[in-house]
Amino acid sequence: MAAVTDLVPTTCMRCAVGCGHVQQVPDRGYGLESVRGDPGHPVNQGLACQRGISETATPDGEWLTRPLVREDGGLVPTTWEAALQHAADGLGTALADGGDSVAVLGSGQQTNEAAYALGKLARGGFGTRYYDANTTLCMASAVTAYYDAFGSDAPPPTYDDIPEAQRHVVWGANPAAAHPVMFRWIRQSAQRDDSELIVVDPVHSETAAAADHHISLEPGGDLALARAVLARVIETDGVAEDFIAEATVGFDDLRADLFDAAVAAEMAGVSMDDVDRLAAALEVPTLLYWGMGINQSVNGTAAAGALIDLCLATGNLRPGSGPFSLTGQANSMGTRVCSSKGTWPGHRPFTEADHRREVAEAWDVPVSRLPDEPGPGPVGIVDAIGDDVEAVYAVATNPVAGMPDAVHVREKLDDAFLLVQDAFHSETVDYADVVLPAATWGESEGTTINMERTVSRVRAATETPSGVRSDLTLIGQLADRLAPELFDGRPDPETVFDEFTALTAGTPADCSGISYDRLEAETAVRWPAPDADASGGYRYYGADGNAPDDVPPESVDATWSFNTQSGRARFSTGEARPLPEPTDETYPFTLTTARRPDAYNTGVRTREDGPPTARVSPATAAAFAAELEARTDRETGDTERYARIVSRRASVTARLEADEAIPDGVVWLPIHHSEVNDLTLPDVDPRSNEPNFKQCAVRLEPPRERDVKAVTEASA
Repeated sequence: MAAVTDLVPTTCMRCAVGCGHVQQVPDRGYGLESVRGDPGHPVNQGLACQRGISETATPDGEWLTRPLVREDGGLVPTTWEAALQHAADGLGTALADGGDSVAVLGSGQQTNEAAYALGKLARGGFGTRYYDANTTLCMASAVTAYYDAFGSDAPPPTYDDIPEAQRHVVWGANPAAAHPVMFRWIRQSAQRDDSELIVVDPVHSETAAAADHHISLEPGGDLALARAVLARVIETDGVAEDFIAEATVGFDDLRADLFDAAVAAEMAGVSMDDVDRLAAALEVPTLLYWGMGINQSVNGTAAAGALIDLCLATGNLRPGSGPFSLTGQANSMGTRVCSSKGTWPGHRPFTEADHRREVAEAWDVPVSRLPDEPGPGPVGIVDAIGDDVEAVYAVATNPVAGMPDAVHVREKLDDAFLLVQDAFHSETVDYADVVLPAATWGESEGTTINMERTVSRVRAATETPSGVRSDLTLIGQLADRLAPELFDGRPDPETVFDEFTALTAGTPADCSGISYDRLEAETAVRWPAPDADASGGYRYYGADGNAPDDVPPESVDATWSFNTQSGRARFSTGEARPLPEPTDETYPFTLTTARRPDAYNTGVRTREDGPPTARVSPATAAAFAAELEARTDRETGDTERYARIVSRRASVTARLEADEAIPDGVVWLPIHHSEVNDLTLPDVDPRSNEPNFKQCAVRLEPPRERDVKAVTEASA
């Protein structure tokens, strides 16, 4: 631990940009005196967003500071020994019926070390296939599309490519709200005379407001629009024939199955002028970014694959261009690389026996204990409660608020033994049988990996209160009771990191050349890094399939290498599935959910009192003005209107706000409010298991008097 007068360098865990921060503890007491950007960090070079600073230094959530157990229907404080023993008894009773009787839910908010240890405990200690690290809720469709195209996960580009791009196409994402520092780089690049920013989104978002062009499509029309653009690229001779012949397979089959561009444009709800604008953008080096608007759909994998197809067809797969999925949770990339969620560490495939054997040998567990498939994802895990699953261990995640059809989730968790490990009191805590209070940002040691594959340190700047322990410590203490031979002594961050990186040697996500000493000297290193001098650049390009950081792109021979059987990139063949819940006369509006700039995940660090705010078009608001109950704030004199947002699963009382950014027929709600996912439906993409958060059918109703009274009192 550094002296109190020192500035402690660390990495912000607010989002996946991976900005370096420096934190300072106060002269007296516990906590953080100040937080600011680290000018010595190569990712952000001193830049920082206000949310990352404030949510680190002064979060709004209710801290957990004592272990809790359920007695007589309520949670009561207890000792650490009693809480850990009660947790071990509950999980152990379930494990007596087999490893699949325990489900484990992790998070992209953990350090690599904690995520690796949790996955090792879930897969190697318990032997459960019911394990997920929460990234299936946000990134699984992009991941599946990357594997389809390139044979491995993670974007080819890096942040270094942003200033080199001439076109920036942001599709189904709002980085101005979700990734402010990264968006600053995008906007700076797009402001050059030879560059521009195009945003594709049903909503006129904060990012769209800063764009040169905004293309508003029908909710769920992304795959149709991407195919319309590809068809138009072909019609206008914009195809990179030499690149396709040299480095890809499957283009002829895809071309044969395309709709006419005009037909596909009509399906997407856009004009041919919009299609032509996107097709023309791809004629120059273009970075094509996408986010949850693409991924969180029953067509998520197909739509993400179609965006990658656009890059392949136009040759936008070299420095300054390419497909770039935007990650939400800070360490989503790390959980994908190290946590044994969808692959074994290093992106070793579950389906290959040799890799399972190597992992079993490294962990010194029977290979028969390790599952041979990654499991059904969070929705499938919840559905298994009461059948296969008897107990659930949730770490740094809030499924009661964050999963779709949340009423169903609450009912299921109420029937299971539930162990919750978190830093804040979440909605899930209220259903727990045991609660273990865990350390959070500024209190934890370890590493994280940002969305461009850069590994950097997370450091503790302050001690934890006596009633709080780190995730890694708690995982080790549970392992002592339930799988005592799994860890060699009490796991510490550096030892666990070394074990993880050694297990990635020779894999597509090779981190074996990274150590704490190297990170101390260099601050941050991008994988693949197979030796102590290597640091990855643009992937799949260059003499070895990876452009070195210190070599200009123009001096590297234009060769490509992909982790596929043929060594070539693969065009996709995904077809659109009907939306699971189209609008009708009874439910005439489409609900979509998205991020607010000032809110965090499910709100655990930015608690929101009162009801959510539903944004609708002015025309929609006017049409319902006579029906919707109005209330006047006694202090400000402002009039607020309320409505019940009703889906086939639940209803939520919300403030109604007219907003020209929202198209007619759409109701917008924030993902961060704890009640919103009561409305959403649990249908998932058949390839990725990612839920269809972004579209479900709803109607507006006048609120009930008791509901308005309740929400106004809660907001008072």
